[in-house]
Amino acid sequence: MAGTRTRTVTKAVVTVAGLGTRFLPATKATPKEMLPVVDKPAIQYVVEEAVAAGLDDVLLVTGRNKNAIENHFDRNWELENALEAKGDHERLARVRESSVTADLHYTRQGDPRGLGHAVLCAARHVGQQPFVVLLGDDLIDPRDPLLETMLDVHARHGGSVVALMQVPRDQIHLYGCAAASPTDEADVVRIDDLVEKPDADRAPSDLAIIGRYLLAPGVFDVLRATDPGRGGEIQLTDALRTMARSGEHGPVHGVVFRGRRYDTGDRLDYLKTVVSLAVERDDLGPQFRGWLRTFVAELPA
Repeated sequence: MAGTRTRTVTKAVVTVAGLGTRFLPATKATPKEMLPVVDKPAIQYVVEEAVAAGLDDVLLVTGRNKNAIENHFDRNWELENALEAKGDHERLARVRESSVTADLHYTRQGDPRGLGHAVLCAARHVGQQPFVVLLGDDLIDPRDPLLETMLDVHARHGGSVVALMQVPRDQIHLYGCAAASPTDEADVVRIDDLVEKPDADRAPSDLAIIGRYLLAPGVFDVLRATDPGRGGEIQLTDALRTMARSGEHGPVHGVVFRGRRYDTGDRLDYLKTVVSLAVERDDLGPQFRGWLRTFVAELPA
């Protein structure tokens, strides 16, 4: 299985062109993907997830003022030499972690016309082979290997695979929503239709699309023919809906993810993410948990 996976899917596309307006003024000059989650920027978690799944060719679709992302993944020889001269091998190792073992490439979206347009910007790099798309706002806990499951489903069925998660009905309007049929595999469904951010009373299910996609290369032709949808943007959900209905580029399956997912695109969820990951750290967790218990106990009712 692993050998087949390596031959068929090796490329990942990470979309990081958003403006990060929810985090202003922090993101006025700093990309939101570079905001620290404990002591690593959010984007590093996403790239490390792709590399851990065997996707060693990573294209980041960026926008204006995103040079800090490229600098982060580059070697900083001056800093490394200074740390080495001090004998600070612990921090030196952490700095070198950001130079991930993958071929990193960059392209600019230019005109921010939605996720579908960002994916279309990767067409020349990807070519005619299946590829994975990861949204820079979604962090998946490495103990719950979602991408590996999606790659396995693709190896068995071909076509495209999207990650789904059950959400409360009153939150479904924040996501693309799937109408799906069960299969004989646990937590794997066949997607029949997709709706972008439906009202709760019109949503076909409680299955929300989260930020991981494994796409057949035919998605590029479909995106080129997709009219702007909600918000005047080219929606990837609309293209996947066309593919699911027509079957022209293979089936569209969904993997229902029941693991740990962290959202760094919202201020409150970002804070929850930092706390959730910090309390589990071996180096920070014991002291932080102790302080947190005392802090919470002293909060007014």
